[in-house]
Amino acid sequence: MDIYLTIEEKYLKAVDHLNYGKITKALKLLNAIIADEPFYARAHYQLGKLYYYEINDYQAAGYHFKTCVELEPSFPDVYYYYLHLLVFLRMEKLAYQIGQKALVVPGVNIASIYNQLGLMAERKKEWNNAVEAYRKAFLETTYKTEKDNIEESIERVKAKKHQAKKYNYELLSN
Repeated sequence: MDIYLTIEEKYLKAVDHLNYGKITKALKLLNAIIADEPFYARAHYQLGKLYYYEINDYQAAGYHFKTCVELEPSFPDVYYYYLHLLVFLRMEKLAYQIGQKALVVPGVNIASIYNQLGLMAERKKEWNNAVEAYRKAFLETTYKTEKDNIEESIERVKAKKHQAKKYNYELLSN
């Protein structure tokens, strides 16, 4: 019966399976789509999310996100998840490149991209870069919850920066 479905119908059916937690069925359908149409970017996007969040296979997730970006660079949804994975894996150079690329794609949630870039800088203990990225995220957000989270991030980084200075001073003064 599946032979009569178009690629788009299979894709929508796979997304439906994902929404209802039927991971195995979704995985099977998405892999079938890729087998039939390896250049179907959205299937790579869904496989990336599935491998990242459900299966925890970060290498496979990265491959599918990267493939999606290469096949359809104007598809805005992929950038946040790809950047999130790269920040999580501490792949700073690639994360910075993808973040900069994402910022010029129409439809991308710019606040989320800046937030991820801020998190990356914070993890690298680049306090000024982190605060700057979080401030840019703050200027772009339109959601109260996101605004509150960004404000908390800015305060957290400022506290870390202050603590790092205090620690350095105490070390030098002894």
